[in-house]
Formats: sequence, structure tokens, C-alpha cells
Amino acid sequence: MANEYKYGVYGQLGQSVGQSAIQSGTVPVYVGLAPVHLIRGYADAGVVNHPVKLTNLADAQSKVGISDDWGTYGIAEAIDAHFNNPLGNVGPIYVINVLDPDTMRKAAATTKTVAIANGTGSFVDADIILDTLKVSVTTGTGQDAETVQKTECTDYTVSYNFAKKTVTIEGLSDGNITVTYNTVDTTVITKDEIIAGIQKLDVVYSERFEIPNLVAAPGWSQIPEVYNALVSGAQKIDGHWDAFVYADLPLVQADGTTAVDTIEKAIAWKNANGFTAERSKVFWPMAVKNDGKTYHLSTLGMVETLRIDYEHDSIPMETCGNKAVPVVKQYFGNSDNAFGQARGRDLAAAGITTVVPWAGEWVLWGDHTAAYAYGANVEPRAIFDVSLRMLFHITNSFQQEWSPRIDRPMTLRLRDEIINREQEKLDAYASIGALIGSPTVEFLESDNTTTDMMNGDFVWNILVTPTPPLKSATVKVAYTDEGFSVYTEEGE
Repeated sequence: MANEYKYGVYGQLGQSVGQSAIQSGTVPVYVGLAPVHLIRGYADAGVVNHPVKLTNLADAQSKVGISDDWGTYGIAEAIDAHFNNPLGNVGPIYVINVLDPDTMRKAAATTKTVAIANGTGSFVDADIILDTLKVSVTTGTGQDAETVQKTECTDYTVSYNFAKKTVTIEGLSDGNITVTYNTVDTTVITKDEIIAGIQKLDVVYSERFEIPNLVAAPGWSQIPEVYNALVSGAQKIDGHWDAFVYADLPLVQADGTTAVDTIEKAIAWKNANGFTAERSKVFWPMAVKNDGKTYHLSTLGMVETLRIDYEHDSIPMETCGNKAVPVVKQYFGNSDNAFGQARGRDLAAAGITTVVPWAGEWVLWGDHTAAYAYGANVEPRAIFDVSLRMLFHITNSFQQEWSPRIDRPMTLRLRDEIINREQEKLDAYASIGALIGSPTVEFLESDNTTTDMMNGDFVWNILVTPTPPLKSATVKVAYTDEGFSVYTEEGE
């Protein structure tokens, strides 16, 4: 960036100083499939390859649809985790759906006969594109038969029950009707469509003026090309903003048969496939709800991170590690290699976050970035997830605050105003424990050459130490015989 033309406010991470260990809000974005074919008017609603804001379960159902087929509709899993959990609504969230019912549909239409009784008839189909439904009624027989296509809203109404997957038609006379409609074909969707959806992250800011800072693609992020696209797409979103990626390791390798169902296999797969980016956190395995549905741990991690951030006024100072999640056991696919905290520690040491039973509940376990490996030479800022997220928070906040001042006169007063305001924010972070030590902001001559300033380019340096989590606590207890002296002291 040093040799390129600049115009605007920028933030970037410098090299770590020392070798020891905004968007002010948190905006999670999920990329994947949602059952938008079940939404009326989806084509005009901007729900295909476009960020959609969801605030609760009813809002999600009306805008992108809901489904219990999480294997197909990963966004539906995220909706359930955020809005249908014991904690209540943990949002809002943004979703980018890549399913386009206009083009991703089966070639042949479906035709069914539906019986109308008491003015109502229904049939089950979770793949129906509701906007394509046509209803006709045939009267007479033989040569006298006449088929008339009915008009929705004038002759009948249509509704869809997401829980029962039932299409209901009301308002027609009793008898048989014929329905014809198209159905979606989700099998045509590949990693290429997901990667294209990731490239829409820029739109979250350019259209919504929200800065996406958490990104996930449950059900797809275990594919190396998708993971790499997430990591790449999370850097300098819309040319400015930094986000953190939550991704999963697979339960089965790309060949579709070789299981990744042990701790040793998971660690080996992570390293062999390069799931080691510092701006990401990776999870393994999956987990099961009490109703039998399976969550990706990246989804649960997103929910808990958003919840904890809100508790800290959206300052990302606490990890999602050791936070309770609404599951009842680990999930490995066709295997059952359950483990507890002791083995979960082996995963954490390899930069993998997992879920373990602890103190009567199931908790996420692990506070490192994917770049971490115990005993390896790790960039200090990449040891803990909260460290990088806190750095991103500071750079995003700087850009957001000072962008309105671009093209104003760069007076000494403005230089000092920026220094004082940024120092005020740093001191506030330190006062609540988000930073430790004495964070500083400086305007250095070495970074502001005459040539740079002549071209209107100015640089401020911020030095901070994000507060590390309490990763372990050890107490040492030793036996001593000193206490026996009380027996002889009492008689004196």
C-alpha cells in the first residue's frame, strides 16, 4: 500500500512490537443457501446474491424462508442458531443467499391433482417455487371438457406452512384441481457460486453502510477454495474494512469416503490443507441439538461471539471459548469418538476450537486463531482470536470516524484532534480491560515524509496490547508439617 495512490482514510496492521505475549458494532455475515423459493416475490425482493438483514425468526421467515434441511440450506441453520435458541434473539445478522430459483430449477415442471374440500386443498413439497404455481380447474368430460386457469387473489389464495412443508390453496369450489409448478434444483450449486457470494461482502457496506466484521459459510467453509475465498474476501472489504472468518474442518475428506473423525486426523487435515490463516478461527467436529439436528461449530461460535460482543458494548475483547452452547453431544458423522476437555486441549493446542462437556453443560473450547500451534513460532498478534479482532476493531473505527474529514484542510489542529481523539478511545479501551498497559497514538516524522505530506498522505501510528484471555490458571498446593506445632503450642 505504501507505493500506491491513496484517497480516503485507511487502516492497516503493522509488525508486532515486542515478542511477548469501526464499525463499533458487530455485524455477522453468512454466505450460503436459503429457501427463498418459498418466498413470494423473491425475484423483486433482492434476496439473491445480495445481503439481507435479518432481525428475528419471523423476519427471517418472511424475507428468506426457513427450513429444517440444514444440510442443504446452511443459512437456515444460522437463522435457527441466532433466533431459535434458549438465549432469545442474538442478532441482527446479514445473509447472502446464492440460490437463484430463476435459473437453478429442474427442467420439467411438476403437475399434481389436488382435492378441494370445504374450500381448502393442500399438498406437500419443500422444493416448490411458489411464484410459479398455476392452478386450473376442468369441468365437463370428454369432448365437453373445459380447462380454465384460475387467477390467484381473485379466485383463490395460496399460503405455505414452513413447519409442515405444506402448500395450501383456499377459495375454490370443492372437487379436484390441477396444480403445475417448477421446483428448485440445489444440486447445481457448487463452491463457485459460494465464492461468488463471498465477493458480495462489499455490498454490505456500500449499500447498507454496515461494516461486516464476522464472516462464515457453514456447510461450505470446509472446502479449501471456499476457506481461502473467505479469508481473502475478509481483507479490506470495499477497500477498507477488516473482518474475521469462522470456518469448519470437514468430517469427511473431499473423496467423500475418508472420514476425518479423530483428533489426530483433524489436526493433520488442518495443516495439510492450509487452514492456518491468522484472521480465521477453525472449528471441529460438529454438535447435535436435543432434537437431533446438527450444528456446525462455526455457527455456534458466531452466535456466542455476537452475544459476548454485545455484553461489552460491541467491543471484541472476549473470546467465544468456554461459552455454553445448546447442544447435547459432539457429532462425527458415522463415527462416535467422543472426547472431553483433556483431549479437547490437544485440539486447542493445534489452533482448532471444539466443543466439550464441562461443569454440567457443553461449552466451546479454544481461544486461538487458526494460525496458532503450540511450540511453533507464531506472530504474537495471532495467538488469540480476540487480539486480532481487537486490532481490526481499532483500524475499522479509525477509518469510520475520520472518513468525513477527507478533503478538509490538514491543519495542525486537525492533526492533534486525531491524536487526542484516538488516544481518548485507547484510554477508554484500557479502562474496561480491552487493552493493557499504556496504549499510544503517535504522528512520527519517519512515517510522514515531506513528499508524502505534499501529496496529502498522512500516517498515525497506534501501539496497543490487546488483553489476553485467561487461558489457564494453576494453583500449587504443598504439604507442610508446620501445622502440627499447634499441638504443643496450646499447652505453653
